[in-house]
Amino acid sequence: MKTIDVIIEAGGDKRFEAVIDPGKEYGLTFGLFGEGKSVDECIEDFYVSAEEMKEYYNETGKEFPELEFNFMYDTASFLSYYSNVLSLAGLEKITGVNQRQLSHYLNGVKKPRAVTIKKIEKGIHKFATELSRVHFV
Repeated sequence: MKTIDVIIEAGGDKRFEAVIDPGKEYGLTFGLFGEGKSVDECIEDFYVSAEEMKEYYNETGKEFPELEFNFMYDTASFLSYYSNVLSLAGLEKITGVNQRQLSHYLNGVKKPRAVTIKKIEKGIHKFATELSRVHFV
């Protein structure tokens, strides 16, 4: 089974798009795409695209490869998707990146450097680990 990285990006009109990572070569002879008003809708549409391609391959007598998808966010889409749950002030505390920078990334004014992306990702993972340790009495 081949694992394919799929990037979820913030599209126009507060929509999300899912595309196979163009920076990697998977040897596929087709592309897949999904879109939706939410990340869940976008991922569901991506799977529909994959099923349609699989059906086409079956109809034409071609073998469709066994694929597994690893969905990943670009920074803007992550911030957009979670902005209704986590405030920029909260994200600043979690990541150490100031609200103004986060706002620029969220709105597509600027793109974060690789080191900043790692800093945001590390802060989010640390926060998730802390949350997973919470127990209520």
